[in-house]
Amino acid sequence: MLTQNILTQERKLKIRWFVAVSTLPLLGVVTAFGIIPQGQTDLSTLKTTAQEISLPAAAQPASSSAAVFWRNEKMQRSETVAEFLNRLNVDDSAASNFLRTSPQAASFRQFAPGRSVQAETTADGSLLALRFTGSAGKQIVIEKIGTQFKTRSLPAQIEQRTFMRTGIIKGSLYAATDAAGLPDAVASQLSEVFAGDIDFHRDLKKGDKFSVVYEMTYSNGEPIRSGRILAAEFVNQGHPYRAVYFKTDGVHGDYYSPEGKSLRKAFLRSPVEFSRVSSGFSGARMHPVLNQIRAHKGVDYAAPVGTKVMSASDGTVTFVGWQNGFGNVIEIDHSGPYASRYGHLSRFATGLHRGQRVHQNDVIGFVGQTGLASAPHLHYEFLINGVQRDPLRVALPNATPISASQMTAFKEANRDLYARLGLLREISLAKLD
Repeated sequence: MLTQNILTQERKLKIRWFVAVSTLPLLGVVTAFGIIPQGQTDLSTLKTTAQEISLPAAAQPASSSAAVFWRNEKMQRSETVAEFLNRLNVDDSAASNFLRTSPQAASFRQFAPGRSVQAETTADGSLLALRFTGSAGKQIVIEKIGTQFKTRSLPAQIEQRTFMRTGIIKGSLYAATDAAGLPDAVASQLSEVFAGDIDFHRDLKKGDKFSVVYEMTYSNGEPIRSGRILAAEFVNQGHPYRAVYFKTDGVHGDYYSPEGKSLRKAFLRSPVEFSRVSSGFSGARMHPVLNQIRAHKGVDYAAPVGTKVMSASDGTVTFVGWQNGFGNVIEIDHSGPYASRYGHLSRFATGLHRGQRVHQNDVIGFVGQTGLASAPHLHYEFLINGVQRDPLRVALPNATPISASQMTAFKEANRDLYARLGLLREISLAKLD
C-alpha cells in the first residue's frame, strides 16, 4: 500500500514537470504581450464601452474633364480656324474667338499647309495650350493662364539627326530615291558624290543599289532642311563605290574612298543634273537645224528650260555672252591646259561676269534653246590645249588624296560610318532574298 502511494506521488510529480515544461513557450508568448498584475485578473470587473467614431470621407474620383490630352495635327490648305480646331477636338468658344481675332494669335492664322500643331486639351474639349513653329524657327506657345490666353515665343531648338536609307534602281535614280524615302536634295548630293566615277546618264542600270547615311536639321522637332551625306555606297553594274565625308582642316571637307582617295574629280563628267545625252561627241553628225553633216565636238544634254548648269571645275570665266550658233555661251579657263564651254543657255547666273572666279558645282547658267537649237539642251565642250575632247571618255585627273599624316585620324573618324554602310548592305541583301 505504501509502495503504491509512493508510485502515485512519483507519477503526479512527473506529470507536473511535463506540464511545467510544456507551458514555457506559452509563458514567453504571454510575456511578449505584457504581464497582467494578479489583482487585475478578475474578469468580472471589466466594462464594455461603445462609442461612435466618424470616418473621413472617401476620396472622390477625379472628374474626367480634368484629364489632359495631347493631339498633333497638320494644317491643311484652305482650312479655317474653326475647322482646324474641330479636327483637334477643341470645343472652346473663348479659345476660338482668341485665335480668330486676337493680334497675339496672328502667327497662328498664317496657315502654312503641312505645318504641325500640338494641342493640349481637356476631355470636354477645353483648350489649354497650342504649340507650333513660327517664323525664323521659333517655337510659338499659346496657353491659357487663368481665364485668359497669352502668347509667347521660345528660341528654336536646333538639332541634327542621322538617317540611313537604301534602295534599288528599277527605273530612274529619282524614282528609286523617292521609293527609298530619300529627300531630293540628298538624292542630288548622291549623284554629285559619285559623278566622277559614274555617268548617271549612261551608266545607270536596273538592279544597281545605293545606301546612304545622311543628316537632317530639325527645329523644335520638325524637319527644316536636308543636311550633308556622311557616307554612301553605290553599286553600279556590280562594282561598288564607297565614300565618306572627312574634314581635312576642321573647316573644309571632301568625300574619300575607304583608302583615302578623293572621289572628287578635277572635272565633272556632266555639268547638268538628271538629264539625258541627246547627242554625243562625233566627227560627223547630221546637224538637226542646218541638215548638214558636221563634226559635233561636244556632248548635248537634253533637259527642260531652266535646269541648272554647273561649272565642271574650279576656274575663271573668260567669256559670257552671245556666240553665233551657240546662242548664250559661257567659257571657263581651268588650271593647266583645261577649258570648258557651255552653249544654248536660256540665261546666265545673276551677276556672272568675265574674270569671275568660280568653283566646281557652282551654278553658272540655265538650260535653254538659244542659237541654232531644235530643242532645249546644253551643249558642253571640254578642251585640252584648245582642242575639244570627248568629256564622257577622256581621263580626268583626281583631287588631292588624304595625306599620310592624316590617314590614322581619317580611319578612326569614319569607322562607325563604314559600319553603318555594312548594316545597310545586309538590309539590301535581305530584301533581295
